[in-house]
Amino acid sequence: MYTPGEEIVRIVDEHNRELGELPRRLMREQRLVHRASYILVFNAAGELFIQKRTTTKDVYPGCWDVAAGGVVQAGETYEQSAERELAEELGVGPVKLNFLFDQYYEDQENRVWGRIFTCVHEGPFTLQAEEVEYGRFMLPNTALDLSRSESFTPDGILVLEKLLARKEENSGITEQVC
Repeated sequence: MYTPGEEIVRIVDEHNRELGELPRRLMREQRLVHRASYILVFNAAGELFIQKRTTTKDVYPGCWDVAAGGVVQAGETYEQSAERELAEELGVGPVKLNFLFDQYYEDQENRVWGRIFTCVHEGPFTLQAEEVEYGRFMLPNTALDLSRSESFTPDGILVLEKLLARKEENSGITEQVC
């Protein structure tokens, strides 16, 4: 039986230079830098789909997440990872992905180079039972407010804060990124 811990993932350094490939389990155990795709899913009203992670996730279990996505597997591009993860986690695809930015994130549990995308999808979603307990649409600022009282993935909150800062800088960013 195939388990996520045995997925082969691309290992990179703090500058996003490729170093090799290892099973996901070893990447987590050794806290190695890896790549991940993040996809913020909006509806036409500009609401963001947030999802509650299952308690069995290997990092940030039981937290809310503002993005679908996950670890880039060996041999995949960020874009291929984003398409695969959207299909697996939410049953979405194919959709137009809009690239936003890359970011490096590091904390006690996670060291990751992420590529951030947006897409538009109204649902319904087919949630992957192993990864997502449930989800709902809400305004991005409401999700940020909720993160002050409920547990969210910290890397996802950083993405959301950057997105909202860009929106403030550029009037009409929602049309540009969604």
